[in-house]
Amino acid sequence: MFGIPFIWIVLTALATPQQLNDGVSGLLDLSSPVWSNFIDAVTKVDYLSYGANSLFLSIMTAVLTTFSSATVGFAFARLRAPGKNALFLLVVSTMMIPAMATLIPTYVLFARLGLVGTYWPWVLWGLAGAPFFIFLFRQFFSAVPRELEDAAIMDGAGWIRSYFLVFLPLARPALLTVFLLSFTGAWGDYLAPALLLNMDNTTLAVATTSMYADPRGNPLVPLQSAGAIIYMLPVIIVFLFGQRYFMSSAMGSSVKG
Repeated sequence: MFGIPFIWIVLTALATPQQLNDGVSGLLDLSSPVWSNFIDAVTKVDYLSYGANSLFLSIMTAVLTTFSSATVGFAFARLRAPGKNALFLLVVSTMMIPAMATLIPTYVLFARLGLVGTYWPWVLWGLAGAPFFIFLFRQFFSAVPRELEDAAIMDGAGWIRSYFLVFLPLARPALLTVFLLSFTGAWGDYLAPALLLNMDNTTLAVATTSMYADPRGNPLVPLQSAGAIIYMLPVIIVFLFGQRYFMSSAMGSSVKG
């Protein structure tokens, strides 16, 4: 059952408009697959330009989110401060807030700041970190033996040097996992780019869903499907590259009893 939607979109991408109108029987007719749909999907819109926008936005968001979440998670795990546990509980509790509940306030805030139509909202989101990733890093850094921290301090390293020279190298599985999850999340996001960006600097997600149409405005479904398949390839490649790190990160950041 899991693979049926993917199989369906592949069949749609290889179909003609007539086969699509014929329904299931037309889609299952594989005697003459239309491979040119993939070429038309790339050439009908400025696919490379929108793809570059998505790639830039995804990498920037992933880098900023990973670094900020790791830094905050380290502070919650190793530093001592009054009210730290209450603040951590507050951060974690924000994961229960539905994204749709903050959609309109977020747009109004960025509109008043004059940031609509720019990439600055993603910069601010990245610098703010993500509650789930902060929790993941906090659990990971909490599992690091205290002896390593004491040894670094005895060698004259302060908290900043210990963070960069001791803790971050140990957190490579968690860093890569958070980077990959942040990248795929930003790459697959449709709502935020559709709401906050213009058509000239929007992402491939918006272009794929809205720009394949005939002169009368009717959607070209085979081209949409072909464009969506090409759009999925970077995420699939990223997942295949980093899947072995997910288990090690999950084990390293598991909740301690």
